[in-house]
Amino acid sequence: MVFSSLLFLFRFLPAAFLAYYLTPKKCKNLTLLIVSLIFYSWGEVRYFPIMLSIILVNYLAGLGIGRWRGHRKLCRGILAVSVVFSVGFLAFFKYSNFLLMNLNVLFGTSFPMLEVTKNLPLGISFYTFQIMTYTIDVYFHKIEVERNIIDFGTFVVLFPQLIAGPIVKYSDINRELKDRQITLDAIQDGIALFIFGLGSKVLLANNIGALWTEVESAGFTNLSTAGAWLALSAYALQIYFDFSGYSLMAIGMGRALGFHFPQNFNYPYVSRSLTEFWRRWHMTLGGWFREYLYFPLGGNRVSRWKQYRNLFLIWFATGLWHGAAWNFVLWGLYFFVMLSFERLFLQRFLDRYRLFSHLYVLIGLQISWVLFAITDMKKTGTFFSLLFLPHSGNDWMYYLRNYGIIMAVGAVFSLPVLNLLRDRLPKLCKWLAVPFLGLILLLSVAYLVDSTYNPFLYFRF
Repeated sequence: MVFSSLLFLFRFLPAAFLAYYLTPKKCKNLTLLIVSLIFYSWGEVRYFPIMLSIILVNYLAGLGIGRWRGHRKLCRGILAVSVVFSVGFLAFFKYSNFLLMNLNVLFGTSFPMLEVTKNLPLGISFYTFQIMTYTIDVYFHKIEVERNIIDFGTFVVLFPQLIAGPIVKYSDINRELKDRQITLDAIQDGIALFIFGLGSKVLLANNIGALWTEVESAGFTNLSTAGAWLALSAYALQIYFDFSGYSLMAIGMGRALGFHFPQNFNYPYVSRSLTEFWRRWHMTLGGWFREYLYFPLGGNRVSRWKQYRNLFLIWFATGLWHGAAWNFVLWGLYFFVMLSFERLFLQRFLDRYRLFSHLYVLIGLQISWVLFAITDMKKTGTFFSLLFLPHSGNDWMYYLRNYGIIMAVGAVFSLPVLNLLRDRLPKLCKWLAVPFLGLILLLSVAYLVDSTYNPFLYFRF
């Protein structure tokens, strides 16, 4: 069950919010925990015991660290156990078959693939990182120990951001877990954000992404160079509206529940460098790696060689986090190389030439999306040859005729156009807000009723 499904919109969501609002304040977290566990179990009930065990182990780890703060080695051991326990499930389900496959290739062995790992537990990449923020921050005295297991469980499995982020640290919402205000304005803001997110996902990502799906299904053999660039541009817009749409829906639902989740996207395609892009794209993941890996390794406070070592480790881990395949590793290392160049000499040039910097970012990102979208390395090579070696054909005219308008709309909305209109014409925007949101909701529901194409690209992560 995903946010952009009719089952979620018209059954689970109304029931969950009705139960939540009717519950007395002191029991609201219990209600949230129950409905979140129902949501999680709806996706894969067989993984329900894993979720409960992760909650219990990390809850007890926090209590143990708090109880024996004066015994540094013991606390370090408790932290290690909690981290290994949580990451162990992620490693087993996400990377075991990848490891076995590579062992078979390297050593000629014939280890069978594990059937149990074919489907990942719902949101495991996200909630594993989230839960580690709690035990690590407790260990370093950044937050107080959570002694209420209901509140702790609610933080771990809170359904709005469980499957696709943003990655919410315990310190982001620890105060709101204890005391939060649910106002009519907050509910209205939350509904507006949710509808914008739903429209981004259903009306833009799905319709634009159909072009990439069509091209990928047909194969790349007869694709022209112009068609390849057009399809790749469609993928770039699809993945942005797909993921940012889900993030907006999560933030909106959180706002309506009284929580303030961190922003996850800030118009990344307006960036003037790839470094800036990663300050605007999946901001909570980048923040997690900086705070819990890059800074502990020394960050920029070490020698130049160690800085690039740290950068390499960050981007290797970022690529691997996104998927257990070599294309994701190469995708991460591609950004390591490009960001290293920017640090060494390129950033000064980009700062001077605005038009060139935007073109550089758009082309650089297109190249990165090839590595991200295509898992078969042979097909990746084929697609790169289409991009950079001229291949004639009229297929691009067909794609432009069928998808040109929706891609143009997507390109416009990938820019901060609505923010500009809101600032320039506040009264008009306020007057048009309700009918505009109503139209988005109506069109989104109509699309879901009529269409079977509703992928979620980040669901596999």
